[in-house]
Amino acid sequence: MKIVVIGGTGLIGGKVVGRLRERGHEAVPAAPGTGVNTLTGEGLDAALAGAQVAVDVANSPSFEAAAVRDFFTTSTRNLLAAEAKAGVTHHVALSVVGVDDLPDNGYFQAKAAQERLIKQGPIPYSIIRATQFFEFVQGIADTATEGDTVRVPPVLFQPIAADDVAEAVAGTAVEASLKGTTEVAGPQLFRFDELVSRALRARNDPRKVVADPHARYFGSELSERSLVPAEGHARLATTRFEDWLRTSA
Repeated sequence: MKIVVIGGTGLIGGKVVGRLRERGHEAVPAAPGTGVNTLTGEGLDAALAGAQVAVDVANSPSFEAAAVRDFFTTSTRNLLAAEAKAGVTHHVALSVVGVDDLPDNGYFQAKAAQERLIKQGPIPYSIIRATQFFEFVQGIADTATEGDTVRVPPVLFQPIAADDVAEAVAGTAVEASLKGTTEVAGPQLFRFDELVSRALRARNDPRKVVADPHARYFGSELSERSLVPAEGHARLATTRFEDWLRTSA
């Protein structure tokens, strides 16, 4: 099949392209750097010509609430319209576990708006909600830092390796559309503060991690299960955090 990967030069997109090519498919990375801009529509028609599947793993360059919402809604509308014109029969989108539950988190609300557009659109779809990536734990710690202290809520946290997310997306892209949503997560359940502390220690980072129940996660106060899938409903990946730490270091 010809499968166009929107955001195909990014962290997840590049891995998805590689896995699809390993399976023998014509995987086309589409991003501003390849002449495809979903915000303006530039290059979309040409990229999607002859494609059976479109995979959207693009991310907003800004996490400011209005900007991120505009990015996901505008790009999704443009992409769905171009897919309908090209005869695409399967739209695959990467989203985030918990998007329905954090009204104060602008990014999550933007992803929820994107999901609604996909569900209301004309293309059979599969939405894959993933937990936070191992690769983002350092950045999360940085945003939660005050001086030499990292304040993190001690809620449940079940992160996943980017490689495993890419495998889930690629596998979904080559199957029939789910006409619904699935969730993927890592194989281990942690406390958020424990996981951040382990990540910093592995890199000899001297910052102290403090468990603060009222610490906010990108503007939202979290409940016990805000960031983890519904019990028993997620597909669990295989890469364990300690194994990922060894290879990433």
